[in-house]
Amino acid sequence: MRGDLDWGNIPGLVRAAVRQYGDLEAVVDGRTRISYTELGERVERAAAATIAAGIEPGDRVAIWAPNTVDWIVAALGAVSAGGVLVPLNTRYKGTEAAYVLQRTRAKLLFVTGTFLGTSYVAALRRADADLPQLRDVVVLSDTAPAPEGYRTWREFLAGGESVSREAVRRRADSLRGSDPSDITFTSGTTGHPKGAVITHAQTLRVYGVWSELAGLTEGDRYLIINPFFHTFGYKAGIIACLMRGATMVPQPVFNVDTALANIAAERISVLPGPPTLHQSILDHPARGKHDLSALRLVVTGAAVVPLELVERLRSELKIATVLTAYGLTEASGTVTMCRQGDPAGVIASTSGRAIPDTEVRVLADPGEPGEVLVRGYHVMRGYFEDPDETARAIDADGWLHTGDVGVLDADGNLRITDRIKDMFIVGGFNAYPAEIEQALRHHPDITDVAVVGIPDPRLGEVGKAYVIRRPDATLSAADLIAWSRREMANYKVPREVAFLTELPRNASGKVMKAELRG
Repeated sequence: MRGDLDWGNIPGLVRAAVRQYGDLEAVVDGRTRISYTELGERVERAAAATIAAGIEPGDRVAIWAPNTVDWIVAALGAVSAGGVLVPLNTRYKGTEAAYVLQRTRAKLLFVTGTFLGTSYVAALRRADADLPQLRDVVVLSDTAPAPEGYRTWREFLAGGESVSREAVRRRADSLRGSDPSDITFTSGTTGHPKGAVITHAQTLRVYGVWSELAGLTEGDRYLIINPFFHTFGYKAGIIACLMRGATMVPQPVFNVDTALANIAAERISVLPGPPTLHQSILDHPARGKHDLSALRLVVTGAAVVPLELVERLRSELKIATVLTAYGLTEASGTVTMCRQGDPAGVIASTSGRAIPDTEVRVLADPGEPGEVLVRGYHVMRGYFEDPDETARAIDADGWLHTGDVGVLDADGNLRITDRIKDMFIVGGFNAYPAEIEQALRHHPDITDVAVVGIPDPRLGEVGKAYVIRRPDATLSAADLIAWSRREMANYKVPREVAFLTELPRNASGKVMKAELRG
């Protein structure tokens, strides 16, 4: 198994991939097909342009865009120039994106053009945020002129023509494995997202292990539906493919028909994603019209995985390897994984065992549920410029307190049973009640609110808001849901609203959410 020392840093990985897999197809994005050699050339051009834009090692570079080849090139180019990548959730509204840009003092932002009918540039401008550090905004589109004060992707790349290949190489070689490579924001359990700082070495080591345990191989064709702004999409997707010479096929939006068409047309062999993705494919009425025979590897997690799903993937789709895993952003995205050859029952009922050189503990008697603690090389350096929250998350002995409740069996397999922090998962997206509640309290007709996750047959879980209205207010459930859709990312929007005269609280005044969940 190759480790982080073989590559040194992420730009070293890109160069190694070019040397080893140069003629293989690296990325297929619609009509765009590029080899690893061409991908390396594009990344180098983007790195030169990033240097020309004045980015110094350690400066934060944000990207707010869906899964595309331009995301891959812009992100790897920025990191190769020493920038610390800050991926922004494509579901964010303008104010949510502006908060992360302000918090990290990002100097450069790559932003998509219109996506799903939304102009991200317009959304950011409507937020009317004070962003004095943001010196450069590059629109990842050449189909129209960039708005005043912004640059197109082509204009940005042209700006790097004066930077030599040697200068790009010197910058890349100056980066140490211990330098931060990215800051990925987790939705806030205390009302605001927090940015987990992960290094080059952590990323390379974890996803070298992930690739080995998953069995990713040269020539695999990987449909990447997991969003690049998630640790899993970026690292178990892009980084893992670079390590193994797999072909990346990014899909910007999960649509079952598109996924089926891609799997058939591109002979997709690897399809990680949440259980809802695989369930949707299995249950699609037109599934039989598509050739899915190349599929051989599925990695899932993020929610309870029904045993029936594992068995159907193996029997109906003849997928040789189905694995489950558990991770969180604060631990570089991967903590435990099942292993190839594990029985279906272990894969369905647990998230596997700790990856090598990682410790997992449960604060409870053997076989009993308790908070899951993690310690190892891949635990984040901390939350970005937030020592208090970092100290709350990582104790003096280096244990990361995950906030998840789990049970360890006699073989060390971890089963996640609950979430201390009340987080619920909406179609693969982590939703945090505290963050949603804070947003809802801005509504002029609301005096108090509590949000819990409730089961949903399609998305796994969705939010339900229990609301206390101001006296004489006539706010309806439909009104609040419509308001929420304008103010927050779609996965955070409560799908149900119930109005109460008061929230159930214990003697210390804390809302008793167990009562609300029933």
